[in-house]
Amino acid sequence: MQAYQAILPEIKGLGASLVAISPQTPDRAVTLAEKHSLGFVLLSDAGNKVARLYGLVFSLPEPLRQLYIKKFGVDLQDYNADQAYELPLPGTFIVAPDGTIRFAFVDCDYTVRLEPEEIVNQLRRLAGPAG
Repeated sequence: MQAYQAILPEIKGLGASLVAISPQTPDRAVTLAEKHSLGFVLLSDAGNKVARLYGLVFSLPEPLRQLYIKKFGVDLQDYNADQAYELPLPGTFIVAPDGTIRFAFVDCDYTVRLEPEEIVNQLRRLAGPAG
């Protein structure tokens, strides 16, 4: 999140906005945004409805559920206020004002994220020669 916060001025300078979406409850999303002093919107995706539309949702198997609770202290039922034990794969999308997805990045390895500078590069490319 901090890496995306660092490029926020460039994103805004290219006429774009940054929005993050999480299955966490609205209260947890606000807490996360405040904790990291985020200058962009962090939305709550209750029940992974938006992530499901993008085909990004997967179920956490029982052994990983226990690992999240015991090792990381994260009970997804509490964090996400549902019983599903589902998470979205992290994805990065550049969406045009008309709703057209102009760029997408998703990796099945949840630890692989799009490098922040690549977001800026893609925005510049989409802006054309003047961008």
